[in-house]
Amino acid sequence: MRMNHIFFADSSARRRMTVAGLACCCLLSAGAGAQTLSSPIAPGSPKPAASAPRGLDLPAGQGAGVHGANSPFAPLSARDDVVPWSHLTSVKTKIEKNRILPVFTANQLALHQKTLRIQGFMMPLEPGAAQRHFLLSSVPLTCAFCTPGGPESMVEVKTRTPVKYSMEPVVVEGRFQILNDDSYGLYYRITDAVSVK
Repeated sequence: MRMNHIFFADSSARRRMTVAGLACCCLLSAGAGAQTLSSPIAPGSPKPAASAPRGLDLPAGQGAGVHGANSPFAPLSARDDVVPWSHLTSVKTKIEKNRILPVFTANQLALHQKTLRIQGFMMPLEPGAAQRHFLLSSVPLTCAFCTPGGPESMVEVKTRTPVKYSMEPVVVEGRFQILNDDSYGLYYRITDAVSVK
């Protein structure tokens, strides 16, 4: 398949396009059980949050993410020094003025502005081997343009110094932020981050 790339001189436009591209992908390889918006829904299953544009078979894009059975990458190993993804992915949502907004628990809100560590798989937002701005995902990517889960399964990372891109899990430490109404639809961000072994 041939991919066309669009480059913007304005970095904010490039960021918007990249995040939008990640959120609006056409492929999902997270496993045989993955359901798309045009897939039949079993009785009793929750309905997708939105409908796909005509003729597109888009993934539902909600939830903690699914680690595909055929993934060449091992799931994240348990660590006591990082915030567990189960804590972050348990966020609820509400619809307000045609927008889906997060509803955080008291335990999640208590993490705001604290220095924390997050472990995950890198999703680069800029080209190059050294990344200063990327997303961390709770499960590995199966496609360069696919999000493996919803926004609750990702943390936007802005680093103090560049972090070498890796397909293996990475751990970063920085100031954690809870995002109530982010313009890109993200729920979590970590800033001034550094790579941790």
